[in-house]
Amino acid sequence: MPELDELKQRLQTSMTKLIIQIPCYNEEATLGLTLSELPRQIAGIDTVEWLVINDGSADRTVEVARSLGVEHIVSFEHNQGLAKAFMAGLEASLKAGADIIVNTDADNQYCAADIPLLVEPILMGQAEIVIGARPIRQIKHFSPVKKILQEFGSWVVRMVSNTDIPDAPSGFRAISRNAALQINVFNQYTYTLEMIIQAGQKGMAITSVPVRTNDYLRPSRLVKSIPAYVRRSILTILRIFMTYQPLKFFFLLGSLPFTLGTLLGVRWLILFFIEQSIRARVPSLVLAAILILIGFQLWIFGLVADLMSVNRRILEDIQLRLRRAEMDQAGREAEGDD
Repeated sequence: MPELDELKQRLQTSMTKLIIQIPCYNEEATLGLTLSELPRQIAGIDTVEWLVINDGSADRTVEVARSLGVEHIVSFEHNQGLAKAFMAGLEASLKAGADIIVNTDADNQYCAADIPLLVEPILMGQAEIVIGARPIRQIKHFSPVKKILQEFGSWVVRMVSNTDIPDAPSGFRAISRNAALQINVFNQYTYTLEMIIQAGQKGMAITSVPVRTNDYLRPSRLVKSIPAYVRRSILTILRIFMTYQPLKFFFLLGSLPFTLGTLLGVRWLILFFIEQSIRARVPSLVLAAILILIGFQLWIFGLVADLMSVNRRILEDIQLRLRRAEMDQAGREAEGDD
C-alpha cells in the first residue's frame, strides 16, 4: 500500500517522535499513577512526550500533570466529552510534530509497559492503526452484560468495517501521523468504534495486539449504569451502521415491511381466488399495500443516503489536503523559530 510505504520511509529517514495522549476529566487521584508508569524511552523512537487533554476538570488535574513533567496540555473550559477530548488531543499532537500518537486512559486501566507492542507494527511499516486487545472475559470488574455488549459491539464493527479487530471499544491504541490526519469522529459519546470503521472504510491498514490491564481503580465514566450503557451502545452501533453502510442498513430495514406486505398480498390473492369475495378482505389488502410502500420508501432512503456518502468522502479528501497543508505550514514555522 502506498500509505504504508510512505509511512515506513518517513519513520526511517527522520527523527521519530511519539506523543502519548491522555484525556482527563477530574483525574487528580489517578493521573499521578498513570503518568508514573508511562515510558520515556522506547526502542525505535527518538523522542517520547506526554500530552494531557483537560476536559473541563474542576480538581487539580492540570497541576498534577504539570508537576510530573507533561510537555503539552490542552484545556477545555467545560466538559466536552471523551470523543471531543480525543480529537483535540490528535490535533494538538499533530501540531506538536508527532509521528506516532498513543492514546491511553487516565485511570491506569491499560498496562503502559505494553506501549512498545502497540507502536511496533507502525514502526515496522505493517499498520497505520494498532488497537490494544484486552482479555475481556478475564476482567473481573466487567459485568456479564458489559462483556456481552463489548463483544457484540466488536462483532458489529468487524462486519461494517471489514476488519478483524477483537476489542473495538478499547481506548488503548497507536495511530500514525497519516492516519490521525484522516480521522473524523462525529459521535458525541465515544470515538472508539467510529474510528475503526472509518479506518476500514478508508482502506487504512489496521491491526491489533494483545495487551494487559491493571487493577481496577475507579468506576468507568462512560458506564454510569448498565441500562444507560445498553441504550447508548445500541444507539451508537445503529448510528454507525446507518452512517457508514446506509444502503445495507436501509435495505435490511425496508426488507421487513416489504416482505410482510408481500406475504399479506399473496394471502389476499389466494383467499380471493378461493372465496371469490374481496369485501371482507379489504383491510388486509390496504395493510399489504402500506407495508410494501414503506419498504420501497426505506430502500429509496438508502439510495439517497448512499449518494450522500459519496459527497462525504469527497469532503473528507478535501479536508485531508487542508490538514496536511496546515501541518506542513506549522512545521515550517517551527523550523524557522528554531
